[in-house]
Amino acid sequence: MARQLDEQIVGRFPVGRRLRVLDVGMGRGSQALRLARAGHSVTGLERDPEMLRAARAALAREPEGIRERMRVIEGDGRDTGVHFLPGGFDVVLCHGVLMYVAEPDPLVAGLARMLAPGGLLSLLVRNGDASAMRSGLCGDWAGALTAFDATCHVDEESGLEIRADRLKKLTATLAGLGAPLHTWYGVRVFTDTAADDTRASDVPDDLATLLAVEERAGRTDPYRGVASLLHLCGVRG
Repeated sequence: MARQLDEQIVGRFPVGRRLRVLDVGMGRGSQALRLARAGHSVTGLERDPEMLRAARAALAREPEGIRERMRVIEGDGRDTGVHFLPGGFDVVLCHGVLMYVAEPDPLVAGLARMLAPGGLLSLLVRNGDASAMRSGLCGDWAGALTAFDATCHVDEESGLEIRADRLKKLTATLAGLGAPLHTWYGVRVFTDTAADDTRASDVPDDLATLLAVEERAGRTDPYRGVASLLHLCGVRG
């Protein structure tokens, strides 16, 4: 996903331009820190106390120049209008957040309002058009059958209800908000059944090939359409 995001940034903005980036639901700050290291001015918004502590601790370990380019704010992604002025950012990220929001449209509308003209909106969502894939690949046939018609499922580890979004619906939403879909990718096409705690060191010989396969599949039909996650990139008109 980072490679996909970089591809869109490079293709849309002049090389060397310091972008104003907002990361809504920044989690532990991995994407925000990566963009700050690249020279951009980054604001991270997060409401979970544990995630905030982790993000601030990670930022504290960075060199002074990077710390000066990044700020971390406690807050809910649905309240962007409380914290920021409309049109104040060149890039707005919202990765892995919509799946925990019962009504996503107001959140997406708030994100779109934060974009300056020509700004890039990057969303990472659960793919509602492929909800049965993971259960089917794991041999859970009853779960797969149920998933065909379900829009939500309960995550076994966290106990939280996770909602999925359909590409057609989000495409219409973005168009209606003046930030129409520019391109989209699949994420975790073949690797969704891999354990989340799998480390790169566990597969040193195959990791580069695995990433190459995922990157190729994530931009190629019909594979991207059955990915576990969708990475949507909209552009403010």
